[in-house]
Amino acid sequence: MTSNRLPIILLILAIVLVGLYSSIFVVNAREQAIVVRFGQIQSVKTDPGIYFKLPFGFMDADRVQLVEKQALRLDLDNIRVQVQDGQTFDVDAFVIYNISDVRRFRETVSGDREAAEARLRAQLDSSLRRVYGLRDYNAALSEERVAMMLEIRDDLRTDAENLGLHIDDVRIRRTDLSPEVAPNTYNAMRSERLAEAERIRAEGNEEGQRRRAVADRQVVEFTAGAQRDAEILRGQGDAERNRVFADAFNKDPAFFEFYRSMAAYSSALSSQDTTLVLSPNSEFFRYFDNAAGTLRAPTNPAAAIPGAAAPAATAQPAN
Repeated sequence: MTSNRLPIILLILAIVLVGLYSSIFVVNAREQAIVVRFGQIQSVKTDPGIYFKLPFGFMDADRVQLVEKQALRLDLDNIRVQVQDGQTFDVDAFVIYNISDVRRFRETVSGDREAAEARLRAQLDSSLRRVYGLRDYNAALSEERVAMMLEIRDDLRTDAENLGLHIDDVRIRRTDLSPEVAPNTYNAMRSERLAEAERIRAEGNEEGQRRRAVADRQVVEFTAGAQRDAEILRGQGDAERNRVFADAFNKDPAFFEFYRSMAAYSSALSSQDTTLVLSPNSEFFRYFDNAAGTLRAPTNPAAAIPGAAAPAATAQPAN
């Protein structure tokens, strides 16, 4: 009797295990689940864990759809946009988003990520063209790109929320001139840079001339000041020298006369080419006869006159 029931028990146990297995589903940390019963959303599971549903998803009873929970990326490459002045750019951009409202995501695009990204890509393309079209050539390549990305992000958020998505960020990855306009643009930029360089060079030359003029004027002023100070010092030195001479003369007039005569000899006879034609009785040679400087009495009246017809003496400095 027992042997006849065993297969039945095993069959019942197998059915129970299969039913239990088909009624369990697991949601991990990177997923969220939608439980659909007869085409209607029965529940949404956003927290990770083990959940139960009706076993055997026949006749649309309790089917589980898993969707991503982490941040997702959508790239849009090589779209051509035009700015206000007619220039065109090739732009790459991408969007970081996540599925924030799973129920709405299921209702609008049946939980199909590709369908949601197709609509998001179309909206991103439209927003990029609009934002670039409102700006000129320079703005598209300037720091205004940050404001442009924020504007595009705000444009996308409204439509994305209707799809159950949340836009975290929008980035413009590349903005290049299109090949058709790049040569002309580069030539124009080159001409602008050359003109700018010429202007800077002219300003530099002007500044150089101004500084050289200031330096020349300062040199003249400093030289004049130095010459003035030198003249003052020279005058003060002469005055001091005269004072010393005067003091020396007052102390010993005879020695002073002797010293002045020696200095006169040194100055007059310092050169080998010096030639003096004077009378031997000249005042200039009075210290040649004796150390006291006493003049000899003239031998005739004519000799008493310096430079007269008396015999002349030629003095040659000793070698």
